[in-house]
This record gives sequence, C-alpha cells and structure tokens, in this order.
Amino acid sequence: MGLLSSLFGGGDSDSSGTSTPRYTSVRIHPAVDNGVKPGSSSFGGGELKCHCTTDKVVVEVGAQTAHNHVCGCSKCWKPKGAPFSQVAVVSRDKVSVKENGRKLDRVDAHAAIQRYACKGCGVHMYGRIEDTNHPFHGLDFVHTELSGADGWSAPEFAAFVSSIIEQGHDPSKMDAVRGRLNELGLPPYDCLSPALMDAIATHIAKANGKL
Repeated sequence: MGLLSSLFGGGDSDSSGTSTPRYTSVRIHPAVDNGVKPGSSSFGGGELKCHCTTDKVVVEVGAQTAHNHVCGCSKCWKPKGAPFSQVAVVSRDKVSVKENGRKLDRVDAHAAIQRYACKGCGVHMYGRIEDTNHPFHGLDFVHTELSGADGWSAPEFAAFVSSIIEQGHDPSKMDAVRGRLNELGLPPYDCLSPALMDAIATHIAKANGKL
C-alpha cells in the first residue's frame, strides 16, 4: 500500500485496481454506515418526528437542507451507540412545530445554538441561533434522519472529528475512524468544512470593516 493510502485510509486494491474498503466495521452513524444515500435536487422537505411512541413532536421542514454532515461534537444529539450525529441546516423560516410543541424544551439556554429537545425521549428536534451577529443566524440545524422521507441532501463531510475522543472514544482507533470517513466520501475535519469556515471568516471580516 502506498504512503498516501496508508495516511488517508485508502483500501487495498485487487488485481483489477478496484479499492477494497478496509474499515467497514467502524461505526459512524446508522444513516451512513452502509453507504451515503444521494439527495434529490427536486426534494422539497418533510416532517421530522421524535422517538416517543405516542404524542410525537412533529416539526415540518419546508425546504431541502444544505451542508449536511456528520458531527463529532458533544452538543449535537446522536442516536444510541453512534459516535457521530448527522446534522444539516435550513432557513429558519422553513421550520415550524406542527404537533406537541409543549413537549419541547431548550437543552442549554446559554449555548450559541439553542437546541430544542423532546422532554419525553430526549431527541433534538431543531437548533436555532438567536444572536443576530452570529455568522449562521437565520439558519436552523436539523436531523434529517428523523424523517421517513427519502431525498434529503446527502452528508458531505465530517466535522469536529477529534471531539469524539473527549467523549471517551479510544484515541488509538482514530486512524480507523478517519479511514472509514474517507471510504464513505466524508472528508474528516477537526472543525467545519472549508466552505463553512470561509463563510464564518467572511462574516467576521465584513463586521470588522475588512471587506
């Protein structure tokens, strides 16, 4: 195996030159563990439902999402046993609570992203930024896995990968985690993707009069 393959998680190649995945046993998130599903450009949104067996919280998202990704930070909601969450953004005016909103409560009132979770099952239904000076103000964060519909934007990258160590993941297994993310076509970053980091920097530069 070449140096680049060993560094970036490339698989071994058979005699035909086809790469064989090496890290399929590494769990990332149920929505991507068996491969990333493509999104649909014509998809127009759908309903997100919490995990309660009755009186589910229902949130309607009236548009396609963007910047879908898996995230290793400790704040994002993750399904049981998954080291990563899967989260996307959508314009906040496209997000509305349709049923059982009384069950929602903020997880952390002091966080930049005000995450609203179901008090019954603990699932985060959406996250909202109220600070008008925040680079991502106007965008809500949602977990599209809570919808039964197909067509949501596909995950594009992995964010805050190193953060899973802070939550107890074995540091010696991080090469395998990054290897699996690369096999899935989800470039691993220890912050956000370059496009989102550029958006943050542009917002700050404009606020400071540099642009």
